[in-house]
Amino acid sequence: MHRRTLLALVVAALPVAASRPVHAQAWPTQPVKIVVPAPAGSSLDIVVRLMSDKLKERWGQPVVVENKAGAGGMLGTDVAAKAAPDGHTMVLSFNGPISFAPFMYAKMPYDPAKDLLPVVMTTSQPNVLAVNANVPAANVKEFVAWAKAKPGGMNYSSLGKGSSSHLSMELFLADAGVAGTHVPYNGSPPSAMAVAQGEVDAAMMVAPAMLPHVQAGRVKLLAVTSAQRPDSLKSLPTMAEAGYPNVEALAWNGLFVPAGTPAAVVERINADVNAVLRDADVRAKLDGAGMTPVGGTAAEFRAAVAADTQRWGAIINRIGLKIE
Repeated sequence: MHRRTLLALVVAALPVAASRPVHAQAWPTQPVKIVVPAPAGSSLDIVVRLMSDKLKERWGQPVVVENKAGAGGMLGTDVAAKAAPDGHTMVLSFNGPISFAPFMYAKMPYDPAKDLLPVVMTTSQPNVLAVNANVPAANVKEFVAWAKAKPGGMNYSSLGKGSSSHLSMELFLADAGVAGTHVPYNGSPPSAMAVAQGEVDAAMMVAPAMLPHVQAGRVKLLAVTSAQRPDSLKSLPTMAEAGYPNVEALAWNGLFVPAGTPAAVVERINADVNAVLRDADVRAKLDGAGMTPVGGTAAEFRAAVAADTQRWGAIINRIGLKIE
């Protein structure tokens, strides 16, 4: 009787044990590397460093942040695309190297749809239209009039060719009928500095790197590219309110792992990042930097990436933007 009872208990426990994700239990077995395809001080860098300590606590392994900027985010994204599919190397990538690049570059070192798996969207935020303080414009309408009249045309910085910063400005200029010279920089800090120092007239980029220059009186913000005014930038009109309803763009970022990474590991990373994004301290710091935490399932992130890719592919083809 005792043996039958023991056997029954063992058999009853088998489905539970079998249902546990074996790969997730074993992961991580070594330090986890998160590649940031942007320089230190960028919005991507801020997101990863806010999360890394809390993820280290959850994972019981060091979290190594590696900044690898260049080629509009493609260099860093390629590192993850070619890494071992075991969940120990991932990248916090963004619109540019994932949704935009396939339509602009004839050749890419990776295929976003085949070589990478979306895990979780971390933040999403609008770009802001920022101009040097000496530009004689207090709103978008005045900026367009000034840019059209400026001898030689206006120039603008971006985070790099093919970035959301670049694409959003090109969409705006096409809609406004304004000619502009693109001056790409390697990330948001130098792009923002170029506007502040008057090396360029304007930029369209996420707010964090621009806000210190606004506070110093060297940059003016004119509008946001979201459909509604975000809580952190309530005083700014949307581009739709300024007369350009087509200029709607959100700069998202999220974690991707190499294709072939076990589903259980993807689920574990997704669950832990969602928990960190719900942390009150993390949310407060992201909001203070002008970024909105998102989270959600891997399936929701895949759907968002697919929708963004479809929308911007049509826009890129319409404005004819190609990069060698």
